Amino acid sequence: MNVWKKCAAGVFCWVLAWPALAQNILLVGDSISAAFGLEIEQGWVRLLEQRLAEENQPYRVVNASVSGDTTAGGLARLPALLAEVEPELVVIELGGNDGLRALPVANMQQNLSSMVRLAREADADVILLGMRIPPNYGPRYSDAFEQAFTSVAEEHEVALIPFLLEGVGGVEGKMQDDGVHPTAAAQAVLLDNAWPAISQWLESR
Repeated sequence: MNVWKKCAAGVFCWVLAWPALAQNILLVGDSISAAFGLEIEQGWVRLLEQRLAEENQPYRVVNASVSGDTTAGGLARLPALLAEVEPELVVIELGGNDGLRALPVANMQQNLSSMVRLAREADADVILLGMRIPPNYGPRYSDAFEQAFTSVAEEHEVALIPFLLEGVGGVEGKMQDDGVHPTAAAQAVLLDNAWPAISQWLESR
């Protein structure tokens, strides 16, 4: 059974119900992980829940993704979420809105770094899901944006998926009409992109 639950900072989280002994995976993201334009059951995080269940992994997924959120917003929400959820793993899928708004890359990188640090201080492991932005932002900004994720991952030695939308962005039938959000048909690809890092973490437990 899956339920909506009001989590920290007034955010409603989609929670996969497991027995009381289940441990938590916290996903802090934006519209890509909030299944914008789709039913929440169609989203890649819901597919992740299903895969964990199929593999009898005793992990409950708390999806604290908010459409339109930036790294600053995620950082502001994270301390309360960590205190409430007490996750074993924090998956961070943020940065896309920073890029689309052409916010300073240095600030985004600092926010992501602070999120990783806070998660680590709460005894949680971290997986970082990277993003890229359209080429019309110019190579200087685009390159710096992409490098920020790599720099954070290297600084804190956390797992990084360089581009969650690999095989989806710009692919016909995989993006909604807005050109920003993946379709229902693309959600399995997003899971496949994120799964190697998640699977490796599960194997290390």
